[in-house]
Amino acid sequence: MTSLRAPALVGAAGLGAAVLLHFHDPHDSGSYGYCPFLQLTGKPCPGCGGLRAVNNLTRGDVIGAISSNVLAVALVAVLAVAWVLWVARRLRGRVDPMMVLNLKAGYAMIGVLVVFGILRNTPWGSWLAP
Repeated sequence: MTSLRAPALVGAAGLGAAVLLHFHDPHDSGSYGYCPFLQLTGKPCPGCGGLRAVNNLTRGDVIGAISSNVLAVALVAVLAVAWVLWVARRLRGRVDPMMVLNLKAGYAMIGVLVVFGILRNTPWGSWLAP
């Protein structure tokens, strides 16, 4: 049987981060520091609201999480599915990494971040702002 050590460590790290965010509320201004982009420009970066979104998810508030950062909610969902599939592959004896992204996927992800970051700072995408 293939080792489940790596998936267990990644799962423990994710769970630990979620527990930390559950008990140390990022809704308190400055509790995790300040976003340098937000401090310099006064505009939210693509990651702004991500910690609040995960905190809301740990409390079962999906709507609140989506309103904090819809991209972070999607990322949490993708990573959770990828982790479950990784564990399933390991149980079947495969030694694949959790996720492999090719160059096109990497560029697509950067593009999504840039478009999301710009859109949430325009009047048309103001509903995406945290």
